[in-house]
Amino acid sequence: MNDLLEYILSQDQFRKNRLPSLYSDFPIHRKINPEGYTTNIAAWQHALTSAAKHGYIRSPIPTSKSQSTGGATSKANHLILRADESLLRDLEIPEWGRPVALGAVFDEAVRNRTMVPLQMYKNSGACLQKPGWGIDTSALSPWVVMSWGMKQLKGVVLGSEEATPRLQAQELVLVENLKETAERVVKKVMGHHPSKTDLVYSREKFMEEFATILDEQSQLSNADMDVLLLYLSRDSGAIAYDGKTIRFRPSNDSPREITEQDTAVASIKSLMATMTKQVESLEKKIDELNVTAKTALQSKNRVSALSAVRSKKLAEHNLKQRLDTLMQLEEVYSKIEQAADQVEFVRVMESSAGALRGLHAQIGGAARVEDVVEELRDEMTKVDEVGNILNEAAPHIDEMEIDEELEELENREREAREEKEAEEIRKKLAELDNLEQRAQEAARSAAAEKDLDSELEERLSRMSVEEGPSATAQ
Repeated sequence: MNDLLEYILSQDQFRKNRLPSLYSDFPIHRKINPEGYTTNIAAWQHALTSAAKHGYIRSPIPTSKSQSTGGATSKANHLILRADESLLRDLEIPEWGRPVALGAVFDEAVRNRTMVPLQMYKNSGACLQKPGWGIDTSALSPWVVMSWGMKQLKGVVLGSEEATPRLQAQELVLVENLKETAERVVKKVMGHHPSKTDLVYSREKFMEEFATILDEQSQLSNADMDVLLLYLSRDSGAIAYDGKTIRFRPSNDSPREITEQDTAVASIKSLMATMTKQVESLEKKIDELNVTAKTALQSKNRVSALSAVRSKKLAEHNLKQRLDTLMQLEEVYSKIEQAADQVEFVRVMESSAGALRGLHAQIGGAARVEDVVEELRDEMTKVDEVGNILNEAAPHIDEMEIDEELEELENREREAREEKEAEEIRKKLAELDNLEQRAQEAARSAAAEKDLDSELEERLSRMSVEEGPSATAQ
């Protein structure tokens, strides 16, 4: 069992009891069982899209080394699905054979715009829009017209519109995977607030940087990269692209054309990346030659040791040259980055100066401000004059009467406060009197109890004395 089939059968929609229906010619029952038809179509579309996303649909490209993961990763078609006989063979299982209705699955996907024919997508991005096809007549190839005519003729000859369409060899763009990949790429670039030069890539550097953006264990194929760059540049407008150089656009105001500066920055970054790889390779080679020389000396093989040392010296010389060149490139790149920031700073200053100029034009200059302030003072003086006139027209109020009335209110307030305080003092004194009376009563009660106890004790003593002699006489 191949990896693709194993992954498909591991999906929840492809449980063992569902396989007879999924591998059957279920489109012929579309009218009598529309729910089953829709469920099977959705299951196949989701499974194939997910399998492509995780790299289970291999492209005919040999295994390559991934720089990001440091291990061997294979290239696969993640954004493009080739529907042909080889796909049917990969999906064939001994018990149920090949999926008969796969042609209907792809027809529904194209109709619903979840998959789009590759050639149609390259001709126009309007085919991604949901409301309507918006097909450009220039995109209608003779093959498409002939294919449509044959389908209509087949329906007339067979006398049925429910005949299951045959699987036609075609390449389909997986719209969901394409959009998700584009979103991940833009988020990765824009997420760390890049500088102007960080937004520029060569095509080779772009492919190296984002090869495993969708799946860490599988790289995007070259065809995937072509479709991705087309979507980012033409449909989403996230990048400016001329076939060699790529510049991400942080806003809609950013230029859509690649400039000479962009090309120069991309070239320097590519050259720096190449030099860095060469330095790493030379450092590794020097370490290996050093080990070889030591091993040769230990085995007393002087000729091999001299050869290894001679090669090591040559590699060290080349390493020094590469490091010097790399340092110069990094210095140039730093200056370019600084100049780009300065250009942006000057552009912001120019726009700020223009904004201030416009505001000053609206103000009219210092002379106009002085006139406005003087006019405001005049108007405020007029307000004061009107207020004085109104005060003169108002009835005369004796200030002595106001003072006397205020003093009377204060006296009343003070008397009320003193009365309140005296009342509180009287209440407290009354409480103290009550407490004193209770204490005196308690003392009298205690004294009475004490006298009673003394009298009782005295009586008991007399009784004991009187009883003593009489008892002796008897």
